[in-house]
Amino acid sequence: MRHRILLIEDDENLGRQIVEHLRASEFDPTWVKNGDDALLESPDDYELCILDLMLPGAYGLDVLKSFRVDSDVPVLILSARHDTEDKVRALKLGADDFVTKPFWPEELIARIQARLRRPVLQREGVIQAGELAIDVVGRRVLVGEQPVELTRVEFDLLAALAKRPDAAVPRSWLAEHVLDPEREGTERTLDVHISRLRKKLGASGKRVATVWGVGYRLQTQGES
Repeated sequence: MRHRILLIEDDENLGRQIVEHLRASEFDPTWVKNGDDALLESPDDYELCILDLMLPGAYGLDVLKSFRVDSDVPVLILSARHDTEDKVRALKLGADDFVTKPFWPEELIARIQARLRRPVLQREGVIQAGELAIDVVGRRVLVGEQPVELTRVEFDLLAALAKRPDAAVPRSWLAEHVLDPEREGTERTLDVHISRLRKKLGASGKRVATVWGVGYRLQTQGES
């Protein structure tokens, strides 16, 4: 079965070139040419989205924000803007990767393939990261064969990262969607919860990595 890819790009020549390379690499692309039409798409109908920032209609980052309301589909940003601030802003809003224009189509295909190779939640809701196994549905965590007792907040933070493995999850998003402002605090106390979580995971705690200026990610690649 071919992976379904949503391409949101207004440049006719570039869009046509990307579609040709996607099809040659056995992907199934759908091409949308403006931001307003992109907002009508359901991101969960696709396995990955390629999103230009400078679009007619809705701005690319507004499309990204809309997708991130209730979807964890990987989003790869295309942009002619090279500023670090733009990259950080896109990552904070939930982008998984950032490619600057101009680029080689082969590089784009390689990044897509790498993103799709990364672990996703299996049907039973378990994700594996080295010795670390997270059962999201059963709310269980194992390091090797040893169960790890986590508080509700610690488990919810780990599960939120596990749902987007190897992607940077913004601190603001974690604070808003995981922490209870009246009980656990906001971004200021998020680091404390993460620190406690890492200690309980032992050596596997290194997989809960800090993405400076953005937030945290669960690293599934390499050794813990």
